[in-house]
Amino acid sequence: QLQASGGGLVQAGGSLRLSCAASGRTFNVMGWFRQAPGKEREFVAAISWSGGRPYYADSVKGRFTISGDNAKNTMYLLMNSLKPEDTAVYYCAARLFGIGDVKAYRTLNDYDFWGQGTLVTVSS
Repeated sequence: QLQASGGGLVQAGGSLRLSCAASGRTFNVMGWFRQAPGKEREFVAAISWSGGRPYYADSVKGRFTISGDNAKNTMYLLMNSLKPEDTAVYYCAARLFGIGDVKAYRTLNDYDFWGQGTLVTVSS
């Protein structure tokens, strides 16, 4: 129901745009997480289809932009000024319902549906 794509190999300072196509259900909140080798999966960004300001992890704030296209039922993550430490498998996630500030949905347990992940590798 969630299909992530857009990963690849990029040099430090470069950009990539990830996509997450949703199907089968209407989600209220969607987010991106990432998992680097040997590390736990961590929150990257979240957005609500109901509106409001997206929320970002401090490590990506100012470099990454999360957005969505309602007509296509697709979420995006534009990643600029990429750093080697951004190297990870990126996962999109979604939940059916959300109330209030999307900042509240920052943990793995806040999401019910997960995509398969797409690998982003940033070379130095």
